[in-house]
Formats: sequence, structure tokens, C-alpha cells
Amino acid sequence: MKSKIKKILIANRGEIAVRIARTCHELGIKTVAVHSDIDSGSPHVKCSDESYSLGAPKAGESYLNAQKIVEIAKKAGVDAIHPGYGFLSENAGFVASVENENIIFIGPGVDAMRKMGEKTSARRLASSLGIPMVPGSLDAVKNEKDGLIAAEAVGYPVLLKAAGGGGGKGMRVVRTPHEFTDNYRIAQSEASSAFGDDRVYIEKYLQNPRHVEIQILADNHGNAIHLGERECSIQRRHQKIIEESPSTILNEELRRLMTQASLELIRASGYTNAGTVEFIIDEEMNYYFLEMNTRLQVEHPVTELRTNIDIVREQIAIASGEVLGYAQKDIAFQGHAVECRIYAEDTTNSFMPSTGQITHLSSPKIHGLREDSGIETGSMVTTYYDPLLTKLITWGSTRREAIERMTDVLNHYELFGVRNNIDLCLWILTHVKFRDGVYSTTFLEREFDKKLLEEIPSDLLEIAAITAVHSTLTGNNLLHKNKYTSGSGWISQRKEHMG
Repeated sequence: MKSKIKKILIANRGEIAVRIARTCHELGIKTVAVHSDIDSGSPHVKCSDESYSLGAPKAGESYLNAQKIVEIAKKAGVDAIHPGYGFLSENAGFVASVENENIIFIGPGVDAMRKMGEKTSARRLASSLGIPMVPGSLDAVKNEKDGLIAAEAVGYPVLLKAAGGGGGKGMRVVRTPHEFTDNYRIAQSEASSAFGDDRVYIEKYLQNPRHVEIQILADNHGNAIHLGERECSIQRRHQKIIEESPSTILNEELRRLMTQASLELIRASGYTNAGTVEFIIDEEMNYYFLEMNTRLQVEHPVTELRTNIDIVREQIAIASGEVLGYAQKDIAFQGHAVECRIYAEDTTNSFMPSTGQITHLSSPKIHGLREDSGIETGSMVTTYYDPLLTKLITWGSTRREAIERMTDVLNHYELFGVRNNIDLCLWILTHVKFRDGVYSTTFLEREFDKKLLEEIPSDLLEIAAITAVHSTLTGNNLLHKNKYTSGSGWISQRKEHMG
């Protein structure tokens, strides 16, 4: 691909900024990083050709500062801005300000983003097209009183959801009217902090659903295709932990109906670039439109491994005005892919974020592994941003092979200095219900007990702590390679206790 775009500002941080920069470099495109003061030495800054400070660490003063980012883009003389995910990636006002400066936004246009990125307008469009939809409000509720009325009409339990963004931020389950007020205010606060938009809407909370999404690509010449589905039902606090492709629940008819509905939405909204249409499937195998994410998804690598298509490369090509290089018949799906999101969090304490310095990081060399990482040894993990550290993705010719490879990876992955969820990912991957593909979004709520991660033989725990400390002090790789010494939360806890 020979792009007219020669220089891109990446308006993000962490693993996604590193991942975007990688494709840019492969294409010979110069990259500009932006960073808060606390991120000045981060990997995403080091791997870019230029970098500019956004100032204070708080997202509202840095990565959500649209005006400053546009000013930097002009100063750096970039052709385009790639927003990654989160932050300003689904902010139509930001897109408008970028386009007003004759800078290309790598994503959908303003009108399409407003139609599909704002959850309530997307619901109205889906409803007009007759696409099955979860019952709920078609518009954001104006205030707490209207919210209570809407919740009563929908019927408890309900979900409060951010209208201006996704990723589990600004989402709260409300089971009774007495719980509404506190949860409404928390949802507003979370939505405002994550997206700069405190509007929320109400949706019926379905019991034990499956969460399945369709990846699409559409160019500016009327061409649109899908790249198959991803299963995202393994979640904690409404945020995804493990994703896989293909889904274990879809049959060919359901897959046809869902991809058809996705493309119908895309064409009706005039949407271009990459996007993801999300659905939930109930226990009777009925599917319902949930929302659309008008950006690159965190879990896009599982699709890339199955299709051998670089989605970021396609985003840049589409933004450059090129014709989509694929027809639907050209897409060949191969094998199975699994992704584990590695978070800095304490799995035994309600998944509370963990902070500190990464004192040791080492990834195993295993065939079929891809790692998208935003950290390195010495990186500081703070409370200012999402606790996602790195993503591990494995591919196999079968689902079993992909899972076995991921299990092997997690057993040999070394991450010390902060508590993390490697132990939880291992527990999930070896659970019989996950292995059999019969799980739902309530899997952890129903199956997980923190005691399962605390019942570790004391002799193994002591060996793990001693070898971890020795490795950090000497630089020698003496860590035992088993599920008790894999760099999981158990070791991190022990190390902290030992000082």
C-alpha cells in the first residue's frame, strides 16, 4: 500500500499506541506520540519518531484534551490522527475539530460517528431497520427522576450505560429502585471521566447472555465486508478479560443473520473505516443489537490472526481514500484465536487496580503467540489510566490448540512488581465450562471464588517469592515455570510482604 498519509499523530497511550506505531513504521509512515508528564518515558513514546507533552497526568487534562491534541497535530505537521480506542476515539466533537484543520481522522466521519458511536442514536437506527434490540430507552435519560420512570417501564434489573462510549465504563447494574440513585450518579461520574460525556441511558439487563461482536470494514466507495465474529463473554465488572474467535455458540444461520444485520447498519448509517457491531444472545438463542463501537477494538488481534488482515493497515488505507482491497468472498477464516488481557489488578480483592513499578518482565518464545504490550521492565503503573498492561494472543489450528498454547504462555510469562490477573486467566482457561465453550457473561459471577486463588501450597509460595526476588536482584532467570510461579498475583503479593 502506498498511502498519501506520510505522518500520523497517535492520540493515545499504552499498548494500542505501540501497536498502531508498529504498522505505521511497516508502511514507512512517520509517527508522533503524545504523552502526559507521567508517561514521558513510556514505550509508546520511545517507539515514535517525535513526541509532545500534554501536561498533567489526569486524563481530562491530557489524553482527553482535544484542543491541545489538535494544536500539537498542527505544530507537528501531521497528515492524520489515529485515536486508538477509549479517550477521544468516539468523540464526534473531536473528529469535527480535526477535520476543520484539514487533518484526516482515521475512523468514521462526524455524521456516521454521531449516528453509530452515540449509543442512543445507534439504537434508534437499529430500531428503524427492524433489527432485534434489547428493550430500553432510545434516548439518554435527562435526570434521575426520568431515569427511575424509564427503569420502571423497562422492568428491573436494568443496566445504566454511558451514551458516549463503551468498554464497560459508565455501566452499572441496578436491581431495585432503591439502588438507582447511587448507581446513576456513579455511572455519570465514570462516563464523564472516561469520555468527557456524562449522559447515560437505560437497558434491560438480560440474565446469562453471550456477548458476540462482528468486525466490519467499509470504504468511501460503497464497499463493506465483515471479518467474522469475536466472543467476548468472559468479563469482570462488564469489562472483557478473555476473547476468542470464532464463537462457540454461533451456528451458521445465526452467524448469517448477525453479519447481515451488521452490514445493514453500516450501509444505512453511511459508516466508513473499521468498526464493531455488538450483540448479545439470550438463553433461547435470540440475538439482540447492543451497540456499535466506532473505533478499533481492544480485541482486534484475534480477528487479525484468523484472517491474516492487518486492521490498522486497512484503517489507514481507507482514510487515504483507497478502495477496499477485499470482497467478502476473499476473506478466508483459518483456525482459532484466543486473547487474554493482562490487567494490573488484585483478583482476590474485587479486582481493585494495582500500582507500582514493573520490576521484571519476560515473555516466553512460543510458536503461535502474539503480544501487544505497552509496558517494559521499569515501567510505572499508576491509578490515572486503565489498568490494562499487555495483551497475549495465541492462534491454533483448533480451539483446543489455541487454548493449550495460551495456557503454556501464561505458565511461563514473568511479570513482577504489581499484582495482576495471570492467575485468574489460568483458572478460567482450565475451567471445564470454558473448555466446553458453555459460558456466559455471568461466568465469573457464578463460578469464581477468590479462595480458589488463595489455596496455594505454602512451600511453593515461599519458593516462588524467593526466586522472584533473586531474579529481580541478580537479573538471572531462575523462576520456576509452573502455575504457582508464573508471575501471577500470588507472587506479587508475597513479594510486597517481603519488601
